[in-house]
Amino acid sequence: MKFQFIGETMSYNIKDISLAPQGKKKIEWVQRHMPVLEHIKKQFEEEKPFEGVTVGSCLHLEPKTINLGLTFLAGGAEVVMTGCNPLSTQDDATAAGAEMGLNMYGWRGETNEEYYENLNRVLDYKPDIIIDDGADMIFLIHKHRKELIPNIKGACEETTTGIHRLKAMHKDKALKFPIMAVNDSYMKYLFDNRYGTGQSTFDSIMGSTNVLIAGKNIVVCGYGWCGRGIAMRAKGLGANVIVTEVNPIRALEARMDGYRVMTVKEAIKYADMLITATGDVDVVKGDDFKYIKDGCILANSGHFNVEINKKDLEGMSRSHRNIKSDIEEFVMDDGRILYLMAGGRLVNLAGDYGQGHPAEIMDMSFAMQALSAKYLTENKLEIGVHKPQDEIDVEVAKLKLKAMGIGIDSLSKKQADYLDDWEVGT
Repeated sequence: MKFQFIGETMSYNIKDISLAPQGKKKIEWVQRHMPVLEHIKKQFEEEKPFEGVTVGSCLHLEPKTINLGLTFLAGGAEVVMTGCNPLSTQDDATAAGAEMGLNMYGWRGETNEEYYENLNRVLDYKPDIIIDDGADMIFLIHKHRKELIPNIKGACEETTTGIHRLKAMHKDKALKFPIMAVNDSYMKYLFDNRYGTGQSTFDSIMGSTNVLIAGKNIVVCGYGWCGRGIAMRAKGLGANVIVTEVNPIRALEARMDGYRVMTVKEAIKYADMLITATGDVDVVKGDDFKYIKDGCILANSGHFNVEINKKDLEGMSRSHRNIKSDIEEFVMDDGRILYLMAGGRLVNLAGDYGQGHPAEIMDMSFAMQALSAKYLTENKLEIGVHKPQDEIDVEVAKLKLKAMGIGIDSLSKKQADYLDDWEVGT
């Protein structure tokens, strides 16, 4: 069952509008745990920085992102939202968002065709500001909706994968409007990518599998901020962690952090569980599947479902079946059994138990999104990929500390002068 409504002030195409009461309870819960965004929402209600602005977003449609949409709405924006992953949408949250004044397009289990139809529905509103997660909407604009480019003031991108795509576009002189690389802000990668990904990955895996982590060999592919977080949580749960990397500096860092470091082909022989977090294609592919241990659980925490090559896995298995809605069992020719979670998609959101990062983490990330979007409306930036201003990072950090009841010291004038005096000590 799907519900479609087009009215004078809002419209939606969602799974079931009757789920709204359940979704509102979820949104109320996350709002209690997102004090920074609630503070910004109140500021926006007074200042109306988005009056006359249309904000189009492509995000994981779940309670925390709906709360971000409500923050823009409070600031005077018309808000249009769709999902960035066909399996991460929570249908009760979209129903609640629609009832609360957001234009919502999306449902869990969209086909690839429906996914792009919904992206285009958002773009039909001719948004001034884009909020993206993975850069699919930005790419679609540049490829097929070029007529919208003159109207767009800029975009905010949430993920490492999206930033890689956008920097490549800019390098090729294909990018046509400015991007705020929210993912590159300190408040995003230090906390969201590390603590958020680390916890939410294991929340989903443990909820679906009910397996013990302690004592297992867990291979983490990639030691960027997301990989660091996954490795840290695995270690904290008692696992023996092995890291694979292509960057020699990060590989050395992983070793100094106490993990074994190997190539993928070495590591998979030991893996009881393998988790990819690289943002790149074919991390595990082809002949790799011949050497993976019997019973290994494969999961991906990167944005796109390209890190574990599912087509190769299917081709090398003699049979496969779903043993749970989010766990596929592959029987290999030699009798080994491998398990793939969430179809190789982002396990912390696409898995049955995937709820994404904790609300306290997304409080900071979405505060960065909201303030970066406000900056875009107030400033004309050159075309390119821009790190958010340090002042925004600092403001969000101060608000978060205040919400947590934590006070910190400040420099005296003498201390500040000392740091600015290059002749000190002479």
